[in-house]
Order: sequence, then C-alpha cells, then structure tokens
Amino acid sequence: MKKVTIYTDGACSGNPGPGGWGAILRYGDAEKEISGGEASTTNNRMELTAAIKALSILKEPCSVDLYSDSRYLVDSVVKGWLLSWERLGFRKKGKAVPNTDLWQELLALIRHHDVSFIWVKGHDENEYNNRCDELAVAEWKRIREREAACPR
Repeated sequence: MKKVTIYTDGACSGNPGPGGWGAILRYGDAEKEISGGEASTTNNRMELTAAIKALSILKEPCSVDLYSDSRYLVDSVVKGWLLSWERLGFRKKGKAVPNTDLWQELLALIRHHDVSFIWVKGHDENEYNNRCDELAVAEWKRIREREAACPR
C-alpha cells in the first residue's frame, strides 16, 4: 500500500454560514492542495468534508495518516463513537446523529483505506495545518464576497 499523509481543516463564518475546507495530500515528494466551500454550512460539516474530499481523490487503497485539528472528527473515529453510531442506526439518545450523511460517506472511505486519525493543535506551529486553515478561510471569504455581490 502507498503511504499518504493528509492534513485537513474546515472553517466557517457564522455557524451556519459560509464555510470552507482545505486539505493537503503528501505522497513522497509530491504535494497536492485542494479546497472548496459551501454558502450555508457549519464548521463541523467543513471539517468532515475536508477529510472526505481528500480521501476521495486517492485512486487506490492507501495507508493514510490523516491530521486534523478537529476533535469532533478525530475523537469520533478514534474513540469509537462513529462505529457505535453506525450500530445504533446513526442515532444517539433517540435523535439522529448530526451530519449522518457525511459520517456515512467517511465511514465508507475509512473502510476502503487504512486510515489513522491524528489530532494536531490548531493555529499552532504545524505548517501544514496552518496552510489548510488558510485554504479553508480563503474559500469561505470567497463565498461570502460572491454572496454579497450577487444577493438572492
């Protein structure tokens, strides 16, 4: 299996509000930056989307170290909450788990690849996490400006 390192981040202005995500994929000496956003979303959805988009572009099953500053993302996988939610039909305390659609998509990708989720402190000294934050913020700002220029 190829060994890939992925860094991800999500950002949102308002919650909900315009949001963006960014990711950096590293394989050997190669690096690829990807980013995107949505007009009305939440920070948690952008964190999940960053991981999903990054894993989705891998062309074959890979061994992946995925770094994120999102405790929501990392803890849900590492602490087993995601598998528990799946067993319970994506319900917790009688209510639907927020972002079920994205959790299901992420779960399929995790099962396709060998993914280790690693938490990294955000807005600190990790250059890749900081770059992902820049990508995510640039996306939500782009969307906010587009929405301001073309109100519905």
